[in-house]
Amino acid sequence: MSSPSARGAVSPRAAIGMIAVAAAAAFLATFNETFLNVALTPIMHGFGVDVATVQWLATGYLLVAAVFVPVSNILYRRFPTRGLFVAVVALMVIGSVIGALAPSFGVLLAGRLLQAIGTGLLTPIGMNITLAVAPREKLGTAMGVMAAMTTLGPSLAIVVSGALLSITPWTTLMWVFGALALAVLIAGAALLRTVVDLGRPRLDLPSFALVAVGLVGLLYGISTVFGGSALIAGLSALVGVVALGAFALRQGRIAAPLLDLRPFRSAPFVLGVVMTMLGLLFVFAMNVVIPLFLQSAKGQSPLGASLLLAPGILATVVLGPVAGRLFDRHGGRVMIPAGFAVMAVFALLVGLAAGHESVLLLAALYVPAVLATALVVGPSQTFGLSHLEREISGHGVTVVSTSFQIAGCLGTSLAVGVYGALTTLGLEGGQTADQAATTGFRGAAVLVAVASLLGVVLAIAATRTSRRARAASAATTADDSAAARTEGTVAALMKSEVFSLAAEDSVLDALRMFTSRGISGAPVLAADGSLAGFLSDGDVMRYLSAEHPRSASIHSFALPESDDLAKAFDDLVELPVMRLATREVVTVRADASIAETVSLLADQHLKKVPVLDAASGDVVGIVNRSAVNRLALSHHLERHRSPATV
Repeated sequence: MSSPSARGAVSPRAAIGMIAVAAAAAFLATFNETFLNVALTPIMHGFGVDVATVQWLATGYLLVAAVFVPVSNILYRRFPTRGLFVAVVALMVIGSVIGALAPSFGVLLAGRLLQAIGTGLLTPIGMNITLAVAPREKLGTAMGVMAAMTTLGPSLAIVVSGALLSITPWTTLMWVFGALALAVLIAGAALLRTVVDLGRPRLDLPSFALVAVGLVGLLYGISTVFGGSALIAGLSALVGVVALGAFALRQGRIAAPLLDLRPFRSAPFVLGVVMTMLGLLFVFAMNVVIPLFLQSAKGQSPLGASLLLAPGILATVVLGPVAGRLFDRHGGRVMIPAGFAVMAVFALLVGLAAGHESVLLLAALYVPAVLATALVVGPSQTFGLSHLEREISGHGVTVVSTSFQIAGCLGTSLAVGVYGALTTLGLEGGQTADQAATTGFRGAAVLVAVASLLGVVLAIAATRTSRRARAASAATTADDSAAARTEGTVAALMKSEVFSLAAEDSVLDALRMFTSRGISGAPVLAADGSLAGFLSDGDVMRYLSAEHPRSASIHSFALPESDDLAKAFDDLVELPVMRLATREVVTVRADASIAETVSLLADQHLKKVPVLDAASGDVVGIVNRSAVNRLALSHHLERHRSPATV
């Protein structure tokens, strides 16, 4: 039995509560990824194990969490949201109790891996809840909150664990996390409700086995490339890649795939995922090498090293939602590449400051570096997911959540590996221990700076790709070559009678005009007559499918009015057209050639574009694809006219 979609039924107040629970879940999952890392030394001494063994508390955690991320989408669509959430968080509570009471290292590891199962399931469930209940026009803000919690979790964990370890034994960390998990469990039980139409999707065990082998092999190879046998690391990564390839092939051949791979067909989505990973790589890398350097080379205690990171961490929490709101209003065209650029510059400055006697300089320069990640991580997630259709957005969330674990493993392993390798080279070259550690730290800083510069390039490419993918249409443009050879300008082809909307009009006013004029979209003009946006009936339909799913079909408007349809129309009366209109409108000048216009319509996959006066910039017409098709057909007929009629 399917439950009603929460998007159409959840009140704004209830939605805020559910997003808050989802954000708390994101914080909880990422917080636990690094919370125990500071305690590895006392754990090693307490159980009498070596470094290679104790590292499995960190490496094993990331591996198991990554394996269970793809399973989350099956569970999310099969079980009620509240019950599923409570059960998943309960795993983390039980794992904490087992770890706190563990009589041996093996039992502690078992409890830790049980927590990891909860982490792998919890992060995508929280993101799916947010996507389900956040209003479309505020999705960037909601994802900004989620990104802030995702960034805050691993960073704050270092500060809190360092403070606790200075006064209490390491087992206190397990009890503290168990209490936090219990609080989130209670909040979820009180505030959550089912937010997806439930079905009976089944777990394809061969697919699960392939993705498990693939992710474990790949991540194990990455995590051991610097600290173990290079041959074993390479073979492990190769096995992982082969298994993931087999997994991808199987998903395309079975009726009910574990992971729908259609999101990978969207270039903007893929770029958004990679940019998110680069932002998280920066966070994980710097969060591990800065405390390591401060303790080994600057004589700081774990608590002291953690407190030096605290100002930037706390400021990032504040900036995350702000960055989300900016993305909602202006998009990521400037914000994301600017964020990556700031990360690169200040990462290099932090590396240079490592040689300075004062650790406060390093801490001060780290603040803008980590703040810039708020301009990257959340907006990149939103950018990628916003280019997916609703039916595959859940699979997109699974991909993004898996990328979190891969980014964490990459960032930690590469940064520590470069730090250790360069430190060893420095010692062998005759440097003092402090000088060698500084060399290693600067190498890690250069690593994240290069990754951030790559992010700048990808962000620019993502903007261009997004423009080409905007307003995709199933129809194709006819005979571009014939139109391309046609002389003349757009002014000769456009419709000069323009039906426009005012920025203060409601969406219902727009629908009335569409119906009376027999059109499917219209430009929106500001008070001074300038072009402010463009609204199509597709924009309205997408909004209705999100907020009033029972009234989403265009056929609903031809049927007798129902309660759901009445609510939808009441909503549209209060909704300004600019809330749904596309703000970055693709336009063409009136003096542009018809060949240029044909290319524009084809490249952007648009049905129509506003025509602007070349001098004043005012809207003077509309050129659409059907006019181009008619022109192409007329030239085709002329070329094939019978000789008898010449």
